[in-house]
Amino acid sequence: MTKTDDIIERLAGDLKPVPRDMLRRRFALGIVPALGLSLLLMLAILGPRIDMPDVLMLPVFWIKSAYNALIAVVALLAVHRLSRPDGSEGRFFDVLALIFAAMAAVAAIQLIMAPTESYPVLILGSSALHCPLLILGFALPVYGGAVWALRQAAPTDLRLTGFVAGIAAGAAGAWVYSWFCTENGMPFVLIWYSLGILLTGALGAVTGPRLLRW
Repeated sequence: MTKTDDIIERLAGDLKPVPRDMLRRRFALGIVPALGLSLLLMLAILGPRIDMPDVLMLPVFWIKSAYNALIAVVALLAVHRLSRPDGSEGRFFDVLALIFAAMAAVAAIQLIMAPTESYPVLILGSSALHCPLLILGFALPVYGGAVWALRQAAPTDLRLTGFVAGIAAGAAGAWVYSWFCTENGMPFVLIWYSLGILLTGALGAVTGPRLLRW
């Protein structure tokens, strides 16, 4: 027993306490530059909107932006909790369902108030086929930043952590894309933006067990 105690003491003797906010700083270092890179990619590939001053006056633009930003923030908070060995997702899925339901209500109101002949534009727009893929593309840098931060942590449910990290990255990519996207249909945002976010979440669920292994 004495030898065992000596071994434990020698192993633990050089350990230093980890700063309380180290993990938070790690996430900031991983996510913020990655989000900036996504913005630069958007500007380089798609370019800025020439009608941005007018767009900023439209409530639908800010609703679209808020939908993605809220999902990203809620998912990042859940990822931070999941990054600890004893962590869990908390009420993430409940809050996510509330955000989705609120957006569905807004989409339904817009459809009710619009003439039926405008439904194809409000639902499909002109970019339904490539919108989810562009969101996935703009989300990849953010997902990479989240993986980098998580590899310095100790998550235990790697598939769930990867999925939630993918949702966070997908929502961040959707927020970036929303600054270029010309679609003003809330049903479009509900369906096709959510699909892009879900695709990134699926990518995280598939790659999480391999990339986050420790």
